[in-house]
Amino acid sequence: MSLSMNSIPNAPSAHPGLSVLSRLLAAVVGGYALASALAVFLAAVLPAARAEAVLAGMQWSFALHALAAVWAFSPVSPGKVWLGIALPTSLLAAGALVLGR
Repeated sequence: MSLSMNSIPNAPSAHPGLSVLSRLLAAVVGGYALASALAVFLAAVLPAARAEAVLAGMQWSFALHALAAVWAFSPVSPGKVWLGIALPTSLLAAGALVLGR
């Protein structure tokens, strides 16, 4: 009887380094995209002078990028990490696109 890696629960992946690489890319690239989307969204939404809204958006984006980087290495699957970063990024970018016009 042959057992595959898919039939064994909690089996280690064939290349654990790929999981770390995926999380690292999610933290750096995904976190940057999320922070940028938040900065643009807040600059379009905040009811302040244009320069103040942009500055506030940038300040909040630094905090969000740090949180995204920490969360990328949390004990959830890399797929959930990517989904948790990609979904808010796309929503914020779409909102900024709609509200910025």
